Amino acid sequence: MEEESDLYVPVAKRRAIAAQRLLEKQRAIAKQKILKRKRRSSSEQVDSKVEESKENRTNLPSLLVTASQLKRDAPEITPKEQLLQQEKQMIEQLPDRKSLMSVHELAKGITYTDPLPTGWKPPLKIRMRTAKQCDVIRKQWHIKVDGEHIPPPIRSFKDMRFPERILKVLKAKGIVKPTPIQVQGLPVVLSGRDMIGIAFTGSGKTLVFVLPMVMMALQEEILMPIAPGEGPFGLVICPSKELARQTFELVQEFVNAMEEDGRPKIRPLLCIGGVDKKSQQDIVRKGVHIVVATPGRLKDMLKSKIMKLDNCRYLTLDEADRLLDLGFEDDIREVFDHFKAQRQTLLFSATMPIKIQNFATKALVKPVTVNVGRAGAANLDVIQEVDYVKQEAKAFYLLQCLQKTAPPVLIFCEKKADVDEIHEYLLLKGVQAVAVHGGKDHEEREDAISSFKSGKKDVLVATDVASKGLDFPDIQHVINYDMPAEIENYVHRIGRTGRCGKVGIATTFINKNQSETTLLDLKHLLQEAKQRIPPMLAELDDPMEHTSDEVEGCAYCGGPGHRVGDCSKLEQHKRIVSSRRDLYGSGGYVGEI
Repeated sequence: MEEESDLYVPVAKRRAIAAQRLLEKQRAIAKQKILKRKRRSSSEQVDSKVEESKENRTNLPSLLVTASQLKRDAPEITPKEQLLQQEKQMIEQLPDRKSLMSVHELAKGITYTDPLPTGWKPPLKIRMRTAKQCDVIRKQWHIKVDGEHIPPPIRSFKDMRFPERILKVLKAKGIVKPTPIQVQGLPVVLSGRDMIGIAFTGSGKTLVFVLPMVMMALQEEILMPIAPGEGPFGLVICPSKELARQTFELVQEFVNAMEEDGRPKIRPLLCIGGVDKKSQQDIVRKGVHIVVATPGRLKDMLKSKIMKLDNCRYLTLDEADRLLDLGFEDDIREVFDHFKAQRQTLLFSATMPIKIQNFATKALVKPVTVNVGRAGAANLDVIQEVDYVKQEAKAFYLLQCLQKTAPPVLIFCEKKADVDEIHEYLLLKGVQAVAVHGGKDHEEREDAISSFKSGKKDVLVATDVASKGLDFPDIQHVINYDMPAEIENYVHRIGRTGRCGKVGIATTFINKNQSETTLLDLKHLLQEAKQRIPPMLAELDDPMEHTSDEVEGCAYCGGPGHRVGDCSKLEQHKRIVSSRRDLYGSGGYVGEI
C-alpha cells in the first residue's frame, strides 16, 4: 500500500492551494499595516494634545493676574460691609462663653422647645386683632418687638385681667395707664413667654415682672398650698442690696393687698447680705413663695441647702446686663445649677449690649424681645447739661449747681473717697446731705436711703451703687461730679430723674481726665437726644463721622461713639478672662469697688 504522502496531487489543485496561502499572507500583511497606522495615528494625536497643552499653559495668565481678575469680578464690598465683617470677626474670636444653662441640662443635652403654658388669656376682642392692627399700636407707642407668635399689646390694666384689688393699688400709686414697656411686656410675661425687656430707666420695668409673679404665686398656692420647706415659685435676682430691697417692698405691697382682699397668704423673702440669716431661714422653713435676692446671699443659702429651687418656675434677672457681664456670670451660672426643671426666664435692663443679648438668648425658649427706644439710649425726658470744669474747681461749681433746682438732688462720684469728701464738704456748707457707697455697712446705707426717700435729707451723694434701678421719688436734679468711665453707667445715673413722664435735669462735669472714647460716647448720646453739645466735645476728632450713618456704635458694649476696636470694656473682658480673677467677691457690685 502506498504512503499517503506519495499520493498524486493534480497541478490545478496545487496551484489553488498556493494561491490561497498567498492570499492569506497578503491579508495578514495588510492587517498589520492597518494596526501600525492606527497606532501611529493615536500616538500623533497624543503628541498633538501634549503640544497643545504646552501652548495653552504658556498662554495662561500668572496667578497674580488671575487673582486680580477674580477680585475685579467679585462683587464690590462697601466700606460699611468691610467694617462690619472685621468687627464680627473680633467678636467671634473672643473666648466663647457657655450657654446660661445648668450643668445638669448641658451634661444630658436637655433643651426646651416650648414656652411654659399658663392659664391666662386676653379678652376676645384683643385676641381677634390682626397682626397689622397690633403693629399700628406698637408704632404709636414706639415699641419694637422681635420673636415668634408675639402676644398682642394691651393698653389697659383692666384688659390684662388683673384683679380689682391690684387695680386699686396701682391707682393709689398714681398708675392709671400702662407705660409702653408694660403695654407689650405684661402680655408677653402673662402668656408664659421668655422675654428680654429693654427700656429707659423710670419706664416701669419692675411692674412687668412683679405683677405676673404675684399672680403666678397666688395661682400655685390655690392649686396646691405650699408645704413647710418648699419654694420658692418665683425668684428675682438683683445686682445690689438697695435694688433688691426696693423690689421686695413692691412685691410686699401687692401681696399684702391681695391678702386683705381674702386671697391666700403669700410669703415673700428678701435674701440679701447684711440681714440676719436666721430670720431668712425661718421664712424658708415655713414655705416661701417669692424670693428677691442678691447673688452672694442666694448662693450661700443654696450651697448650704437651706433653700432649694426644685419648684422654681419663674426667674427674673433685673439689670441683667450687669448680672451677666464679666464678674457676675459665674454667680448666675451657679444659681442655674440648682434648677430641676424648665423655668420662665425674664431679663430686664435699660442697656443690653448685643453681645449680652446673644449670650442670654441661648438660655431662653423662643424669647420675645421688647425694646422701647434704642438699647442704651438716654431718657428723652431728661435735660442733659454738660459743662467743662477743671478738677480743682469742681467743689465750688457743685454749690452753684445745687441752686438750679429745688431738692431732692442726687450727686454721683466714681470713688468712695470722693463721696465721703463731698459729703463732709456739703455738711460744712449747711446742706442736708447723706452718703452711700460700698464701704459703708448695711445699716448706714439703709438709713441714708430711707432718710433721702422720705424727704428728711435734701441731697444724696453716692457711687454707682445708687444708679442701677433705684426709684427715688421726684428727683429734680442729678449731678455727675465725675463722668463715669462707661457710658451705660451715665445712662443709668441720669435715669434717676425724669421718671414716669416728669422732666428732670442732669448736670455732668467733664475735663481732660476722661478718656476720649468715653467723651465721644457722651457726644453721640447728646446728639441722639438733641441736646446741646459743649465746645470741648464738639472739637473732638470723631472717627464715627467718617463712617456711614447706618453703622451703629460698638457691637460689644453698645457705646454710640466708638467702634469695637477702641472698646475699653472689651479689653477689660479679655484681661479678666485671661487672668480669671474674681474682681467682685461674693456677690458684690461693680459700683462698690
